Amino acid sequence: MASAMNYAQLETALNQQQPGPLYLVVGEEDLLRDHAIAILKRVALGSGGDEFNYELFYGDEASGSDIRNSVAAVPVFAPRRLVVVKSAEKLPAREGDLLLDCLQNPVESTTLVFMSPKLDGRLKFSQTLTRAAVVVECSPLRDAQLLPWIMQEAERVGVRLEEHAVHVLREVCGTSLYTLRRELEKLASYVLSDRSATAADVHLLRGIDPGASVFDLTQAIAQGDRGRVLSILARNLEAGEAPLRILGSLAWQYRRLWKVKDLLAKGGREGEVARSLRMDPRKVRPFLERFSEAHLQNALRLFLDADAKLKGGSGSRPRMVLEGVLLKLCEESAGKQGELAARPPAPPKRALTRVVSNVRTIKSRNRTAR
Repeated sequence: MASAMNYAQLETALNQQQPGPLYLVVGEEDLLRDHAIAILKRVALGSGGDEFNYELFYGDEASGSDIRNSVAAVPVFAPRRLVVVKSAEKLPAREGDLLLDCLQNPVESTTLVFMSPKLDGRLKFSQTLTRAAVVVECSPLRDAQLLPWIMQEAERVGVRLEEHAVHVLREVCGTSLYTLRRELEKLASYVLSDRSATAADVHLLRGIDPGASVFDLTQAIAQGDRGRVLSILARNLEAGEAPLRILGSLAWQYRRLWKVKDLLAKGGREGEVARSLRMDPRKVRPFLERFSEAHLQNALRLFLDADAKLKGGSGSRPRMVLEGVLLKLCEESAGKQGELAARPPAPPKRALTRVVSNVRTIKSRNRTAR
């Protein structure tokens, strides 16, 4: 083996010298693997990333000859090329054998990097690579390393954590650094800058995609924040979320708002409502005050109309239909309840079930497909 180090030692080493010709980035922690690749790319190609001298392959798609030819290519107006092979464990044995010469006699003007959670040590390719490469270990962090990492990442994204919140994050997220990073990003966007995030905040936001959930959507509607509402919608659509499912999720949330407002009106406790909405009890009443009875009634009309359009009753594009609904809801949350109250009575609440059922149908189909 040429040498072995962890991702932090790699960064230190590359701050002192140019990258070598051959690396194996291996380990089960995907964020650390990605971080190691980013370091190598920055040092080998510069901060801008020289795409003329960078090529990426995947082990289950690439041929050994294509990788070999890329490694042998001459850098274009630069001192070095970078060739990365992700999912190296999926490279067929016969393709790996074509690369043995590249491993034993590396090209000095090319940095060749293989990336994998784990290699099959029985293969000649794996054995040769492990002996010849600089091995960058990306195993999950130990507990002694994990808590300092959480604090460092929290500082990076701009959120302060109470001590108990740090331990709760560790408990609910496990050792996955990507999961921990997502939770920290959510906390940073949810918790005001004048206070620290608590364990209750962690539990409140757990499992909600950052900036892209129905929870975030109703929060943005309550604030009348059109820009954020449209951004959340765009992120959902770009992630492949079905328009009917987005509408159904929003209708489900509005039905829940209607129920908890009824509960409070009948003397229900704010703590019970807070648990239902996954909110801080102190924020429940100010939040619900943004959703008047007239607002909820008109929302139902908007949902039913959009449901019909999305199912083929109109030539409108799905994104435009959803944007129209969300912008009207934002407008109404800003205080136009008087105008809404003069409108005809809303359809019965049970009509919401028709919209919400879209979510259940899609979820059922997804489970069947899997």
